[in-house]
Amino acid sequence: MTLVLAWNNVRANRMSFAASIAAVVLAVTLVGGSGLLVAGAGSRDELNGVMGLLVLSAAASGFVSVFVVASMLSLHVLRQRRTWALLRSVGMTPRQVSRLVTAEALVVAVLASAVGCVLAVPYAAAMAAFVRMTGLASASVPVEVTMGPFILALVVGLAVTLLAARLAARKAVGVGPLEVLRESAAQRRLLSWPRAVFGVVALAGGIVLLYLVPQVKAAAAVPTGLGATMALCVGASALGPVVLRGMGWLLGAAAARLDPGAGMLARSSLVAQPRRAMAAASPVMLTVALACTFLFAVATGDAAAGVTRTGPSAWAAPMLVGSAVAYTVISVLNTTAMTMAERTEEIRLLRTLGAKPRQLTRMVCWETLTVTCAGTLLGTGIAAASLTALGKAATGEPWFAYSLPQYAGLVLVCTVSGLAGGLAATRRARRGALLPD
Repeated sequence: MTLVLAWNNVRANRMSFAASIAAVVLAVTLVGGSGLLVAGAGSRDELNGVMGLLVLSAAASGFVSVFVVASMLSLHVLRQRRTWALLRSVGMTPRQVSRLVTAEALVVAVLASAVGCVLAVPYAAAMAAFVRMTGLASASVPVEVTMGPFILALVVGLAVTLLAARLAARKAVGVGPLEVLRESAAQRRLLSWPRAVFGVVALAGGIVLLYLVPQVKAAAAVPTGLGATMALCVGASALGPVVLRGMGWLLGAAAARLDPGAGMLARSSLVAQPRRAMAAASPVMLTVALACTFLFAVATGDAAAGVTRTGPSAWAAPMLVGSAVAYTVISVLNTTAMTMAERTEEIRLLRTLGAKPRQLTRMVCWETLTVTCAGTLLGTGIAAASLTALGKAATGEPWFAYSLPQYAGLVLVCTVSGLAGGLAATRRARRGALLPD
């Protein structure tokens, strides 16, 4: 019965589940395709030299997939808190709510994983063609359809989705029946104790890995540095609401000074809902931190060895991390759209109080720019710490190579994606009818 209700909910609210389904589809595609590529390279002795980079790229893709899917599902359940409260108010027990959340996640996971496995094969073929075209491998990487990568992708898709749903279900169960009547947007508690402890442990693990980067062998320095970036991203995401409340106040103050009306509204929203803001800032942070660490680690190693890449070989590193970065950029758009869609009633209320559509557009833009700036600063700090450790391992000095155009382009793509998602999600609320459909 619960599974049938979950299936009907997913069918009836396809747009609400669209972002979560897209996240799982792309996650399974990335993991499955990367697994096929690694399996194909492992079957050819002449490709042993490229195996390390392919495995590193696959690990980065897997981490990004887990991070984005968990964040997206948690945000989806948070958006539905009043729905869970309404179900509680009509007699549904906490256990039934938990089972319903899990069943909905199972439906999403099964459907999305099936589509992702189908797309994994053309994705692996495209990546193999790029590897050969850039000269990263001396021979073509064969793409053979074997069960191992598909099983791994299915396990990742199902396990991560269900685990994230179970954790999010605890929030849904904790919503009281009277929550449906509460209109306050302010959050009474930023962090739960488990989340705070998890964040501190992740940060500590990242700091330990940073310390180990100059100590390990040269071949293990880049994987260790990338692991430090991942651990620090997880810790920053867990503890982010506390940090973002302060950053939102400081960055929002500049917006309020430049545009007193719209900027003040944007700052107030960030301060009142730091968890929602951190949900939108997390994919920006992950994009900047992961891409900068991967790209500039290669540039630092080349600079230390006196190597200059030209032609197709210059695109090898961007190609290996490009699919994971594209996934995080899509998640920036999806997450911003989801967080802004939650504010449609608030925007309509502001219109009834006299706010003009043009003012509300500026408010959405200021809020998106502030969140993007906060995510960029966090990601830049994490990447700089990892790259400094990698530079010390390569040259003995706390130094690293970087490309300002690549960094600026990355930030620009995240900013444009966030603005597009935010403005598209709030367009009807800003310019349409005052009463909801």
